[in-house]
Amino acid sequence: MSALSYYWAKASWRRATRIEATSYRRLLLPHPYALDLPGVGASSTLIKAHDPTSGKSVGVVHDRVTGRMTISTLLAPGGSLMAPTSSVQSSLRTWGSVLDAMSTDELIRGASVTIQITPGAGDALGDDVASRQDPDAPELAKAIISELVRTTPRATASVASWMSVTVDPNAAANPPTDLAEQVGEALKTVDSLDLSGTGTDIERRATDVDLRRLVRSAYDPAVFNARDSDFSDLSWSECGPQAADDGWEEYAHDGGVSLSYVLREMPRRPIAYSVLLPLLAPGKFQRRITLAYRVLDPYEGEAVLEREISHAHQRAQATAEVKGRAKWSQRADTQRAEQAAAQMAGGSQVADWTLMVTVTARTATDLPAARQELDRAVKAMRGIRMRPAYGAQAAVFAAGLPIGYNPLVKD
Repeated sequence: MSALSYYWAKASWRRATRIEATSYRRLLLPHPYALDLPGVGASSTLIKAHDPTSGKSVGVVHDRVTGRMTISTLLAPGGSLMAPTSSVQSSLRTWGSVLDAMSTDELIRGASVTIQITPGAGDALGDDVASRQDPDAPELAKAIISELVRTTPRATASVASWMSVTVDPNAAANPPTDLAEQVGEALKTVDSLDLSGTGTDIERRATDVDLRRLVRSAYDPAVFNARDSDFSDLSWSECGPQAADDGWEEYAHDGGVSLSYVLREMPRRPIAYSVLLPLLAPGKFQRRITLAYRVLDPYEGEAVLEREISHAHQRAQATAEVKGRAKWSQRADTQRAEQAAAQMAGGSQVADWTLMVTVTARTATDLPAARQELDRAVKAMRGIRMRPAYGAQAAVFAAGLPIGYNPLVKD
């Protein structure tokens, strides 16, 4: 982020603060604005649809402005640290095939994969042990079990992962005429993506209750382990916060304060597939890691790479005219751009992607500890550089939720 961009964003944020555009109070909003989520999720609404393939209900998020629909799939990722290298490479190749399929489907606008880690989710263990404990058991056994119950919730975490795909039904050759047909077209498009062999198992399509739980628990982590019945009667607007304040480097909402970081720079060298492991390790605070994708169509991808090659040559030529020769880093940039163009000419696709991380603390006093924990995890990745989402905390926070917002998808 250049200095000019930073100060321009700072000035824009201060102007928005003066007109109170960074504060949200749902109770003070007039009808019908009180029925919407805040910020970038204001145009979204939740539809409970029936999937004829599985015979179950599916939650579909509909953007009333653009007409796009987002369908989320709950995943159960398998561990790859102890898997053979050949298996990991096969999973990566299969995931590349999924991205290729996205680039050739005009209806798919973008996708994102999110992993949410909530610490201390083992509280239900105490109730289960208490109901099954034998009152006549030896005192030593009772003491050991009680100690395990006391310490386990602090050492465990609940992991929820999902993939959200944004579809534009109106981009079909014969656009659907009504909402039901649009939902059916979106479901058919998402079903065409085969995730088998990518290193994860598909649990099911996210239902409307699943989406309410994920969104509501993001704004209030204390309700993450509540029963489904507690979410089934919530309206879509009630899944959002009652009040929220979008700060320059933090986002305060109902159940806590969140910090969001975005990708700044990737290393120039090849990286290991386990490079994100420090971010995925459980900590003291809820953490949400999101990889957002937008696969460029072949024509746009070719134009992007040709532009990169031209810029690399121009930078090297300008430096050579001043210093007599180009920098080695500039030569390396040119080689990488030409190599990428050669790979695309051989059938590969170009993907625009980014990485976003959000950590949530329950209180403002825990915010410094949450920031320190996130900074430590980012530094442990050794090469991937991230920075706070200055002035865009609420938007990045929402980008990690299944509400249909993808910052890479163009209008």
